[in-house]
Amino acid sequence: MNTFPYKRIVVIGTTSSGKSTLARALADKIHARFIELDALHWEPNWVEAPLTVFRERVETATSSEVWVVAGNYHVVRDIVWRKAQAVVWLDYPFHVVFWRLLTRTFRRAVTKEKLFSGNVESFWTHLKLWSDESLFHWLFKTYWRRKRETPMLLSIPEHRHLAAVHLKHPNEAEEWLAGVTAF
Repeated sequence: MNTFPYKRIVVIGTTSSGKSTLARALADKIHARFIELDALHWEPNWVEAPLTVFRERVETATSSEVWVVAGNYHVVRDIVWRKAQAVVWLDYPFHVVFWRLLTRTFRRAVTKEKLFSGNVESFWTHLKLWSDESLFHWLFKTYWRRKRETPMLLSIPEHRHLAAVHLKHPNEAEEWLAGVTAF
């Protein structure tokens, strides 16, 4: 085991890749604040926070010295990535994230799990594959784009300060997390 030297980390990946789960576990392990971008973005009734409000929330949430952020929102990437020291990219096979999305969506619909701002997901909304409200639609829309864009984003000059951890399977992520110890 090696001491994990980073104090500000962002965990990225497609929908249902496990960003929040890994980020929360990593934050617990290194005694950092866990920040979920979805929680800062969504208002009650699935209304998006105004961009200025969202950006202010992210700026405030990432003003501490030690944190782990879960999320990909491009509209706040300049804030989060500028402050981050490392990016953990969950780059799992399509069938893995699709299965995770299917089972998570079904579980949340059955249990009426309360999410950000008290919102509850509707299974039927997600089955409307043609709708922008469907997470399945979002997965198909963004999965391959993120595979192309993430390496390019990590290579541009303003992101060269970031250490990159590229995890390609949930088992690899579990092994990596098990090897992390607090700084």
